[in-house]
Amino acid sequence: MSKNKPRDVQVFPIATDTRILRSRSWSRLRFEIEYALAKGTTANSYLIESEKTAIIDPPGETFTQIYLEALQQRFHFEDLDYVILGHVNPNRAATLKALLKIAPQIIFVCSNPGAINLRAALENPDLQILVMRGEETLDLGNGHNLQFIPTPNPRYADQLCTYDPQTEILYTDKLFGAHVCGDQVFDEGWEVYNEDRRYYFDCLMAPHARQVETALDKLADFPVRMYANGHGPLVRYGLIDLTKAYREWSQQQTSADLTVALIYASAYGNTATLAQAIARGITKAGVAVESINCEFTEPEEIRAAVEKAGGFIIGSPTLGGHAPTPVQTALGIVLSTATNNKLAGAFGSFGWSGEAVDLIENKLKDAGYRFGFDTIRVKFKPDDATLQLCEEAGTDFAQALKKARKVRSPSQPATTVEQAVGRIVGSLCVLTAKEGDRSSAMLASWVSQASFSPPGLTIAVAKDRAVETLTHTGNKFVLNILKEGNHLGLMKHFLKPFGPGQDRFADVAAEETESGSPILTDALAYLECSVQNRMESGDHWLVYATVENGKLLDTDGVTAVHHRKSATHY
Repeated sequence: MSKNKPRDVQVFPIATDTRILRSRSWSRLRFEIEYALAKGTTANSYLIESEKTAIIDPPGETFTQIYLEALQQRFHFEDLDYVILGHVNPNRAATLKALLKIAPQIIFVCSNPGAINLRAALENPDLQILVMRGEETLDLGNGHNLQFIPTPNPRYADQLCTYDPQTEILYTDKLFGAHVCGDQVFDEGWEVYNEDRRYYFDCLMAPHARQVETALDKLADFPVRMYANGHGPLVRYGLIDLTKAYREWSQQQTSADLTVALIYASAYGNTATLAQAIARGITKAGVAVESINCEFTEPEEIRAAVEKAGGFIIGSPTLGGHAPTPVQTALGIVLSTATNNKLAGAFGSFGWSGEAVDLIENKLKDAGYRFGFDTIRVKFKPDDATLQLCEEAGTDFAQALKKARKVRSPSQPATTVEQAVGRIVGSLCVLTAKEGDRSSAMLASWVSQASFSPPGLTIAVAKDRAVETLTHTGNKFVLNILKEGNHLGLMKHFLKPFGPGQDRFADVAAEETESGSPILTDALAYLECSVQNRMESGDHWLVYATVENGKLLDTDGVTAVHHRKSATHY
């Protein structure tokens, strides 16, 4: 896939009277953790032309011009009756305003929270809006009698799914998507999308697992032959398997015995973007997140989540030098509910000043709470380095919670089985990777050659490792094989705890490959590798990579190996 291809709109018939318009971005769309695999994306919109005509989910402003041009070639705008919105965000405002200008007769169809967001986004209180609460239908004629299913979650409190009984298509908005761009409209050979769909779920859905389970229960009543999602290939061939996977992944979260309450509000989407990255860091460490958008959550629900959680994190924008009222209310609930032995965290974004973040931090400090990471303050929009910092801060927070629990539980001596497994010996290596502004590394001894032609190897990467994000299919990394005799210094360096966003290579001798990944010049040898695929295995990912280049740096050196006492210790 060429990342230099221009953006375009792919139009394709998918069912009776129904077409998809896929606005395609072949490169990364924007700086949000969900796009971090950098495989491009599609913003999927749908056109149903029956006795009445409806558009479902027009794309954001990045695609406004090419999308309207594609529509103009296929029908007359005066024939457009409805625009159905799965969710409303400020990013869509430019496209919706442009549509209204050329088709002022439009009636918008959305949920009740969506109507509030829509009037605010378009700065127009007089819009024609049909509010769908779940009982109403919309008859476009010829059997296209659309039904609506509200499926709200804290990030998208206005989310609305649409079902067409004529075609048995379920328009799922954010559910069941993937950020990947290509020519394939449907998901033939759907297993190639497993990794992308799982990553998408982990970023967008895992923090809202309870609400996802509720949505799955609601949607299970409909006979569906296709999920028409908001991003990526349509779900037809893998529909049963993906539905089952969503249920399993959600239950992994809701059954976790450690939870973090992540409470936030977001004025322009930036604080929500930070919250999403922090949540990703927490969930990848095996701790569940209860994500709470305090603008749309009842006080009692906030109180219950804080009481249940092992720790809490509060995020806020700064508006006019203050935290928004819902954040101040939530902070008051937290201070009156959470015992001060709970781990705390604070973050926020701002335009000119960050008083809201300071207020939260000071109130929590005054109340005696211990912080799981240094308070995060971000001016304007976050970049890749900021998202990496947030993700690593979330992981640190989760690990601190797990460590505190472990301290309270009496440690058990290693079993004979664990001792025996610990005797499996592997070469001692350091995996290093860099992509754009993000770089990371980890000490690795679970490495094994996996193939001769092409030369390939497998590495077990713990899910909560910071470098895990850089070991997805298509990523490149360097495996630095350490040398007996001088390995202890490098081992000690890469075993020490690093702060979120801290440079792992500041105090070691290193140079970069063409792909940017660091080579440790004191290593015995190095291998430049490209990730081909991954397999989930318990608390690790088993990464298979092929070797593209490499060099023996010391012809007389001997490979360092690592001897462990138990399978449960490094």
